[in-house]
Amino acid sequence: MKNFKKYYIVAAPPEDIYKALTTEITIRLWTGDAVEIEPWEGGEFSMWDGAITGKFIQLDPHKKIVQQWYFGEQEEASIVTIKLHEDKRGTSLEVQHINIPEEAYDDIVEGWNDTYIASLIEFYEE
Repeated sequence: MKNFKKYYIVAAPPEDIYKALTTEITIRLWTGDAVEIEPWEGGEFSMWDGAITGKFIQLDPHKKIVQQWYFGEQEEASIVTIKLHEDKRGTSLEVQHINIPEEAYDDIVEGWNDTYIASLIEFYEE
């Protein structure tokens, strides 16, 4: 298993970013794809037409989102922690993704950088 951690800057306040990551209609707007989401602890989600699926473990409004991402039958859960910090340019978004299967690591990192976060940044730059 491998771990990934990176900081990104998004030109919107933490309240807007939190909403963009937990509200179905807003997620649809920045992903452009089908979304199913139950935005409460224990609620499940599916984004990008099922490319990302999991459940919410912790929600701390406007500050932190903790999710389990599903990768089949692995022993240790793959956990994503997103922390939102105010920044003079908007929000400093800290992403930590642990227990990524070795064979999926490169694709997951590319997905964070080139799709997930890139789409969110582009949405708020328009």
